[in-house]
Amino acid sequence: MNPTARTIGLFALLTLLFIFVGYIIGYIYGDTIGSMLIFLIFALVINLFSYFFSAKLVLWSYHAKIINENENPRIFNIVKDVAQKAKLPMPKIALIDMQVPNAFATGRNKRNAVVAVTTGLLNILNDNEIEAVIGHEMGHIKDRDILVMTVAATIVGALSFAARMSMFEAMFSQGNGRNNNNGIIAIIVLALAAFGAFLLQLAISRQREFKADMQSAKITGKPLSLANALRKIEESVSRRPLRNGNPSTSSLFIVNPFRGESIIKLFSTHPPTSERIKRLEEIARKGTTEPFY
Repeated sequence: MNPTARTIGLFALLTLLFIFVGYIIGYIYGDTIGSMLIFLIFALVINLFSYFFSAKLVLWSYHAKIINENENPRIFNIVKDVAQKAKLPMPKIALIDMQVPNAFATGRNKRNAVVAVTTGLLNILNDNEIEAVIGHEMGHIKDRDILVMTVAATIVGALSFAARMSMFEAMFSQGNGRNNNNGIIAIIVLALAAFGAFLLQLAISRQREFKADMQSAKITGKPLSLANALRKIEESVSRRPLRNGNPSTSSLFIVNPFRGESIIKLFSTHPPTSERIKRLEEIARKGTTEPFY
């Protein structure tokens, strides 16, 4: 699908999801038209905000600092080299002071892209592995995934926040039994909507990780370096997952920095790292970057 059409389709689906939530809540409280209009306006505001400001919000939430060449020539030169190989504009580079090794790309288009890396990533990877990780992020930029993934993360976060606020309101409200029941139903609807948006985010993210891995192999010619980087990041995250952060942003990272047990793993925004490593090793063995996802 054309990247522009894909992005428009995502905005449309999420808008329809908001309108559906508005209809259900309006039906519960007896004003479907008014509620649908409110949620439509809310959806339009969220979409506009996501398009123009979601990247800045994500960077702000992780205290990412935009750096120049003098502040860290090592990562600057690696990103510059990979951008040239990918025939992409030089993105801005953001450094996150975090020991959990990871990286992500964000921004609304190729000319407004930002590649963010953590200090932990720079500490545990060698230059070839960092180059391969940056190649993965450049793959997301090249395929215009960064806006779609950032918007999806913002929408999931907004719906989750609305569900939590409704829950607190129902807990502390002093209304009659009918109002309390309506409040509980509204919470359930919002929670289901947030979960539906999360499933959409999951579907978007998993295949794109495979594709970005392939793009890294194609851009850098170093599939085994990416496999080694993924192995190191996975091992580190498994030992010490990210505790302070928003799980709705997990799809942005090269490896999910959040960890859960049992059924939660079934809903990871990333395919199994072992499978990604296996496919990269297959690319190295065959010496080809033909589609494998």
